[in-house]
Order: sequence, then C-alpha cells, then structure tokens
Amino acid sequence: MTVNERLKNFSRRAFRGLWLSRDFRRVWASLTLTSFGMQITNLALPLTAALLLNATPMQMGVLIALETLPFALISLHAGVMLDRVRKLPVAIALDIWRGVALLAIPVAAWFSVLSIEILFVVGFLCGVTNVVGGAAYQVLLAQMAGRKRLVEVNAKVSLGEQSAALIGPGIAGALINALTAPFAIAVDALTFFASALMLRRLEAKNDIPHVSGNAGVWREIGEGLKLVKGNPTLRGLAWLAGLWQFLHHMQVAVLILFAARELSLSPGTIGLAYVGGGLGCLLASATAQRLSARFGIGPVIVHGLILTALAWQGFGLIDGPVWLATLMLGAALLVFNFGAVLYAINYLALRQAITPDRLLGRMTATMRFLTVAVAPLGSLVGGALATAVGLRATLLTVGVLGLVLCTAAVFWSPVRRHRKLPAPAAE
Repeated sequence: MTVNERLKNFSRRAFRGLWLSRDFRRVWASLTLTSFGMQITNLALPLTAALLLNATPMQMGVLIALETLPFALISLHAGVMLDRVRKLPVAIALDIWRGVALLAIPVAAWFSVLSIEILFVVGFLCGVTNVVGGAAYQVLLAQMAGRKRLVEVNAKVSLGEQSAALIGPGIAGALINALTAPFAIAVDALTFFASALMLRRLEAKNDIPHVSGNAGVWREIGEGLKLVKGNPTLRGLAWLAGLWQFLHHMQVAVLILFAARELSLSPGTIGLAYVGGGLGCLLASATAQRLSARFGIGPVIVHGLILTALAWQGFGLIDGPVWLATLMLGAALLVFNFGAVLYAINYLALRQAITPDRLLGRMTATMRFLTVAVAPLGSLVGGALATAVGLRATLLTVGVLGLVLCTAAVFWSPVRRHRKLPAPAAE
C-alpha cells in the first residue's frame, strides 16, 4: 500500500460522519476559536477583579451572579424568539456584540478608569450573549445534525471546546503575565469578531423558522414550560441540573480567590493548573460516545455528576507549597471537568432527543431558565458564605452538598433509567 493510499484510508476513518458536512466544520471551527478566547476571559476577568481591583468575596459573588442573571431575565422570551427566526443571523450578531462588550475592559484599563462596576456591566452583557447566542448555537447544531446524531454532534463540539480548555489556560496564563489581565481580554474579543466573519457565508439549509400563527409570546412560553412540566425526564433533568448549577456557582465565586490568595498561586501557575482541567475535558469528549453506548445515557449523566462532587470536595483539601498546590488543583480540575463534560454531553443529547423539532428553541430556553436561573443566587450565597466562614470552608461545604445531591440522583431521579435516546415526546 502506497503512502497516498494510507493517508486516504486514515482520512476516511478519521473524517467521517458530521466531519463530511462543510457547514458543520465551519460552525465547529467558529465555536472552537471562541472557546480558545473564552479560556482567556475565564481566567482574566476574575483575576482582574481579584488582583487588580482587590475585589472582596462578596464582590466576586456579585460578578459571577451578574454573568448568569440574564438566564433568569430573558431566557424564556429568547426561546420563543429563536423558534420564530433563523438562528444563524442571531449567532453572528451576538458574536459581534460580545466582542464589543469585552473590548470595553482593555479600553477602560488603557484610560485608567477601570472599576469593578465596569466589570459588572460587561459580565452582564456577556451573560445576555450566552443566553441568546448559546441557545441559537445549540438549536442550529441540533437541526444540522439530525436526531440520530445528537450524541455525535455534542461530542464533536465538546471535543473542540475541550481541546481549547486543554491548551487555552496555559496560553491565557502566559498572556496575562505578559499583557496583564485586562489587556489579555482583547484577544478574546478578536476571536468573536473572527467567528462572526467565519459564519457569514454559511448556508445552514435546515435553519428554518417555525411559524406559530398568531400565538402570543406568553402562550408560546407556556408551551415550553408545559413540555418540561409534563415530561418526567425533562422535569428530572431540570431539578438535577438546577441544584447542580447552584452548587457549581457557589464554587466558581470563590475558587480563583482561593487559588490566588490562600494558595498564593500566580496567574501563570493558575493557568498551568487549569491545563489539567482541559485534559479532563478532552478525555471526556473523546470517550463520551463509547461510555454512553456501553453504560447508558442516564447512568453516565449521574456518575458524571458524582465525579464533579468529589472534585468539589478535593478543592477544599488543597494545601502545601506552591508546586504541590498546583498539582493538586490540576488533578481536582481534571476530575471535575471529566465528570462535568460527560454529564453535559449526555444531558444535552437526552433533552434534545425527547423534544419535538418545533419546540426545540423553547425547550432549550426553558431548560436554561429552570436550571441556570438559580446560578446567581448560588454565586451570592458562595460569596456571602466565604465572607462569613472563609474560602476553604465554603469549598468543603459545596463538596458535601454535592455528594448529597448525587446520592439522591442515584436513588430517585428518573434520568438514571434511560439507557438509549428516546423518541420525541408526543405533543
């Protein structure tokens, strides 16, 4: 066999399924590029607050809360709007919006007017783009892939995102050390502008609005809520994900402060530790399809959550010299991200499979509302608890509560009974 024939055989094995779709490859590249940029902001934004502006734990809690508050305010209306329009133009417009919002931080830093209030505003605006743009991307990808490839599309998108999570934190730490945190965020803004340009010529033939006649907004919102309430699987997913998001955002509000202040880790060292988290993401993305095929969709969701709870407990136990603390933080992030990505891939596939096409936008927005609307409260509780009892004690508390949640899911959640993707629910 010649070298050319071997290369062709390898290409056929490696690039099959959705990789053969030009539209999917373009959307995948767009999401992967912005994922690299977001790795920078995920570190640079809280580090700007913690190190440059000397934010308190409560201010960190408010910052994280404002990033998730739009889920409670506009996600239901966003779902109705998305079902009525094409998703691609919405995704492009919000990529540009997010890029402009992020540029406000380095511009304010350049003119020496950066304040915690500016971070609050930018965090809220980025939250709006997460709600509307994120839902638009999810529905667009589901329409492009078709029902039989929902696990595949979520796994492939996650593979790109988690590849960014593997490499991005190290690059982010280096950029933050070289440029300082506010100016490193400008790189993230550029990735969103580039993403909008990449999507400009996308065809997206399946991106078709579903016209609902003269139905009012509130009536259509009610349809989404009725769908979730009337379906035991969606209802179980909503309860499980909502409680998990509450605990997760308690942890998010304090983890960077804990690493920077109690463990005395530099931005570059924190970025290095987050590479371990990226490795966990990559491993989960690469194995999600095989694990769900072997053990079932529901069991993988529940056991993924158990791993995240164990990692939360691990965060609170980190101690020792810088080198040891860095290794322990990287290991805990690896376990957490492995579990979280396994959970997320199968969670998304299960809720998309069970929903009729015309309700996908409303279901996505409704589930995001029900599951992430409690996240701002979790962030505020995390900040308040850290102020009262300390950063380490807060992390340990989250770990204990997470294990209680997972134990309840193992015994009582209807989600664990699903072995395969079900057919759409009857309307």
